[in-house]
Formats: sequence, C-alpha cells, structure tokens
Amino acid sequence: MAQFKPFELEGIPIEEQPMNWKDMLPAPYDKKAVGAYTRTRVILMNGIENNAVLMSHAIERMHPDPEVKRAMALIRRIDSQQQLAVNWLNPADQSVIETTLGYEQVAVDLTANLAKNEPDSYVKQTLDFALLEDFDHLYRYACLYDYIEGGDPEVIVQGKTDVKPGRPTSIEHRHPDDSMRKHYDKDSADIKTKMNYNTIVSGEQQTMLFYRSHGFMYPDAIARQLYAEIAEIEEQHVTQYGLLGDPRETMLEKMAMIELNEAYNYFSCAETESDSRIRSIWEMFARMEITHFAMCAELIRKHEGRDIRDIMKADVIEPLIVFESNKDYVNRVIDEQLDLSPHNMEFVRLRDLPDDWASFAYQRVMNAKGVPSEDVVGKAVRDLAERDQAENIRRVKQEMARRVEKGMAAVPAR
Repeated sequence: MAQFKPFELEGIPIEEQPMNWKDMLPAPYDKKAVGAYTRTRVILMNGIENNAVLMSHAIERMHPDPEVKRAMALIRRIDSQQQLAVNWLNPADQSVIETTLGYEQVAVDLTANLAKNEPDSYVKQTLDFALLEDFDHLYRYACLYDYIEGGDPEVIVQGKTDVKPGRPTSIEHRHPDDSMRKHYDKDSADIKTKMNYNTIVSGEQQTMLFYRSHGFMYPDAIARQLYAEIAEIEEQHVTQYGLLGDPRETMLEKMAMIELNEAYNYFSCAETESDSRIRSIWEMFARMEITHFAMCAELIRKHEGRDIRDIMKADVIEPLIVFESNKDYVNRVIDEQLDLSPHNMEFVRLRDLPDDWASFAYQRVMNAKGVPSEDVVGKAVRDLAERDQAENIRRVKQEMARRVEKGMAAVPAR
C-alpha cells in the first residue's frame, strides 16, 4: 500500500476547485450492491468534512485577522461542497436505521484500526474503552432494525463485523466528570496520534449529530428513546475524545492538522476503495485537501512565524487508515476490558471504583424509569435477543447494579 507523503502530492489550485451542481451531486450508490466498507468510507468522510467546516466557522468567529477570515471562508466553501458530494452518495431508499447500522460499523472498525496503530498508550486505551461501547450500540440498533423493519443486520455489515453485545449501553451513562481525559503534548506527540485524534473526533461528532437529528423521525417510543439514549453516550465520546487534543495548539495549527487529516483520510480511502467511480472522488478530493493544507501552512508561516514541517516533525504519515474486519481484536478487548470504567482520568476495574464514584448516582437517575437499550432487546427475534444473555454481559450488568445500590443506598432515586 502506498505511503501518504503530503509534501510530494500535487494539489489542485483553489480557484479550480468550485464545483457545479451536477458535479457536486454525483449519483448515489446502490444500497443492495454496495460493499459494506464503501458505505463506511462515505459515512466517515462526511464526518471528516463536517468537522472541518465546524472548526473553520469557529476560527472565523475568534481570529482577529481579516486575511485569516477570508482564507477560512474560501476553504470552507470548498469543504462544504465536498461534504455535499460525499453525503449525497447515500441513496434515498436507505432507511435511517440502515444508515445508523453503517454509522456503528464505522465506529467499530474505524476505532479498532486507529487503536491498533496508535503510538500513544493513553490515547490507545481511550480508543479501546469507547470501542466496546460503540460495539454494543451496533448490537442495540441491530435489535431495533429487526423490530422496526424486520431487517437482518448482516445485510448491512456483510459478515465483516460481529453483531453482539459489548459493554452494555445501560451501564455506559456517566457523570460529566468521568468524561475528563488527559491531552497529548503538541510538541512531542507523533503525527499519527494527531491524525487519529482528528479522525475519531470527526467520526464521533457526526454520529452524535446524526442521532440527534434523525431519532425523532420515528413514531415508535422505543426507537425514539433508543436514539436519544445512544446520542447521549456519543456526546460523552465526543467530550472525551475532544479533550485528548492539546489546548495549547493555536487555531491555525488545529486547522492545518484538520486539513492534513482530510487529505490523509481521502488518500487512505482511495487506496482501498473497490468502487472505481467513488475511488475517483476520493482521489480528487485528496488533491483538493492538499491545497487547503498548504494554504493553512502559509497562514501559520505568515502570522505565527513557524514552519509547518517543524510542527509535523514528519514527511510521511503511516500506516493508512483501513476499513477491515477486526473481529479478533474486538473480542480480545472485550475479554480484557469489559469491566473498565473511567475515574480521575484513568481506567479502572469496576470493583476498584470508590463507593462515591459520581457516575453511580448519575446512572441511578438516568435509568430510574427504564432503559431503552434493554427494552429493545425484548422486541428482537430470539437469535438476536439471546446474545444479550452471554455470561460476561450478564455478569458486568449485575456487578454494576450491585455497585450502584451499594454506593447510593442512602440516596433515594428520583
């Protein structure tokens, strides 16, 4: 597989990048014929573009220099057009829950790939921790898919990702204090860590936004509640992942890393895409993003007096981000980390949490009137529902229930 060498890639001049309506809105893929990982690449790249647009808007509001504001507006307009092109690859006959299963397959196999190739041990542990939660979300939505549409989740995941419980969603609800994380050091962090950081923040952010903007479309109470419940966990994930980034990075430095990450992800997609038509889109957009990155690098040179190479400390970013089956890796993490919980910005065993752990009280409040992620299992066909009775899953639920009661024995539930 080719290496990503950003300084050797030829960009497309910014003045040549605006697209007409026809080119901006390519024909969607056929949901009955599309490969599972073509779907996940489309979903991921929509999130990558979305993050760039949101950050650019934030910078224009906070940076005082008019030149920077104009540059952000120009880059953002192209990123916006790219996002439309990518997102419109999704077909109209792909239902919300079918798209949702794709989102969770992204979360599982993307997070696993990043974790396997993450040089920072703390960032890797944070990825592994959330991996088991997104893995469980895939299972809960699979139960909803069967209940709402009578659909088989294997049609979406195509055997590449297991559909079974991970860390149960019912025990994932935590006090905001327990979403706090340490950040990497901007001066010593590997460039791969910075790329992984921007990739996972982008992916989880768009997942949260998608669930918030689509869950209400279902009239069924359990469906609405499940989307709301998992959207809240995704908010926790966005918070914890966002905190991994060094707050000392300047606005322009952050934007440069985001644009570099866009090019890196598009390049990665192009190297592994099986659909030639869609691969050509990835290739073109990678070249566009290289130009955006160069523009941000020039702004850093002019306004901060720094060379982008001194920030990156690398001419090559490797390995590429690849969507592939990660069943063995995920199962190993389940075996080793199912009962982990965050406390004081570290990850500890459930049995080692103090009785006054803030999330015991928080979880008791959140689950006081039932748990949608548990209720939906009872609506699914027997084969799916029985998977929630696995010994390790029942054991961790029981232990959490015991600890909640022990920690909150003197505090009445609301």
